[in-house]
Amino acid sequence: MTARLPWPLAYTVTGDDCATPMPLGYEAPLTEAVGHLGELGYDGVEVQVRDTGAHAAEALARTVEAVGLKVLGIGTGPVAAQDRLTLTDPSPDVRRHALFRLLGAARLAGELGVPVTLGQTRGTFLPGLEDLQRIWAGRAVEHLAEEASARGSRLLLEPQSRVSTSLWHTPAQALAVIDLLGTPAGLVLDTHHLDAEGIDVTQAVAQHARVTGCLQLAAPATRGPLALGDPRLPSLLQALHAGGFTGWLTLEHTQDGDSPKAAARSWTALTDAAAVLARPDSPISPMSTTSPF
Repeated sequence: MTARLPWPLAYTVTGDDCATPMPLGYEAPLTEAVGHLGELGYDGVEVQVRDTGAHAAEALARTVEAVGLKVLGIGTGPVAAQDRLTLTDPSPDVRRHALFRLLGAARLAGELGVPVTLGQTRGTFLPGLEDLQRIWAGRAVEHLAEEASARGSRLLLEPQSRVSTSLWHTPAQALAVIDLLGTPAGLVLDTHHLDAEGIDVTQAVAQHARVTGCLQLAAPATRGPLALGDPRLPSLLQALHAGGFTGWLTLEHTQDGDSPKAAARSWTALTDAAAVLARPDSPISPMSTTSPF
């Protein structure tokens, strides 16, 4: 694990199948990105993919593991962000194509033995179609969860703000969907989306830590790299520990035009927060008699 942190620390990177780098991930080709992240001390990466499948697993793992990192999760944001394919599009062909892409990502994740995440690719509502779109999305998510489970992966559903999608904005709404699935699934919690929906991030993390596979982090307000001394970070780490979190942390934020600097800033801020929490004079009351820090 990264020094002082009891969970793997990852950075968002873009798979080689994508047309351009994702704006919330390292702005460089995969090989260059993982090389620098390995030098900084990250444990792994969360790889955003657009159009790939199980056949790409060996090459992806080889690229990432060559620098001592691990693939910790497969993200699917580019399916919508780069090709505008969603599960609620009024066109049956578009919905079919979106699901086909997501199933490919699930198969890739299964080969790697990691979860696959779903966020904005679920789509947005159109007037008069909302009821049908809920049905389309629900059936597709069920299919995706079943495929992920059958392939040795697990679906993680991300509550996102209404700016990104019309579906499942809060952890409670996402969990209601998960409860209807017949296969194991969990949450991705993203501090930016929780903030945007007016949800207390620390409380949400504490309440849902056990069903959360990944916590995505960004600076409040700016959605940029984490800032050294951010008073919220020690509280978040303590909430994860107290809640029994067993997943991984991902830095998913804007790059401020300089990915090496952004990645270094976030790594330093997060590991410093863990060090602050471990000090005997920490202002945060321990929620457990045993601290992992």
